[in-house]
Amino acid sequence: MTALRTVTVDGSPVHVTDSGAGAAVLMLHGSGPGTTGSGAWAPTAQALGASLRLVAPDQAGFGRTPLPAGSRGGLRLWTEQAGGLMDALGIEHYAVVGHSMGGAVALALAAARPRQVTRVVAVATMGAPGAPLSADLDALWAAPAGPVGARDMLSRLFLDQALVTEAAVDARATAMRAGADAFASLFPPPRARWVEDLTLSAQTLAAIRAPVLLVHGAQDRVTPLGMATPPLLEHLADVRLHVFGRCGHVPAVEHPHEFWQLLSCFLSQERGH
Repeated sequence: MTALRTVTVDGSPVHVTDSGAGAAVLMLHGSGPGTTGSGAWAPTAQALGASLRLVAPDQAGFGRTPLPAGSRGGLRLWTEQAGGLMDALGIEHYAVVGHSMGGAVALALAAARPRQVTRVVAVATMGAPGAPLSADLDALWAAPAGPVGARDMLSRLFLDQALVTEAAVDARATAMRAGADAFASLFPPPRARWVEDLTLSAQTLAAIRAPVLLVHGAQDRVTPLGMATPPLLEHLADVRLHVFGRCGHVPAVEHPHEFWQLLSCFLSQERGH
């Protein structure tokens, strides 16, 4: 059963897709233009919904969730809004799965709410200390709304270019146009500062007590494996890393069945084991 709802968090509306039944998992999307909670996670929610309750919001500035008045987004807002959403839904304990920008938010939330967050899966994540702005992330954030920008962005996200279909380009172009005004305020140049905003300190990472699973594509050009994961492996207290070969920035799309199996196994384990 899937419920589409709007939840008020700190006086601002948050659009949420809430599906499945079981232990709760907060699903946080990445930062590409046109990205939404349902767009990023619908196939995963369908695959895992028999045993898990998956809550996938549009984060502020994306999809149907507006930026609060006077806000330009950023890690603090997205983290506080994510925690506030789960409070508003009455969910006391939950795992968090985040992709790219959403991975940084997931890790920040685990540090801020150690009693609520039980597990973290950070997929192709941002947030690592010292990780620079990659050329592909810079281009992704700058992609113009429309088919040309959509095709360029998708070609950077995936290793397998067969996934850059006309249907995928059309769907992303439509989503990009719908959210163009809000997105324009999120990551204007110079863009290295937005990577810095999403970077977690060594102290924050060391404070995370929940078990963390890092999932990464070996050929990720947006958040390259060699830059994104070593600092996290060094600073996280309870961490493991799974690397998908022949995979770009979106393992959930390029290796869906293996990805779902990996998530299901990790999220079903008892905390501390």
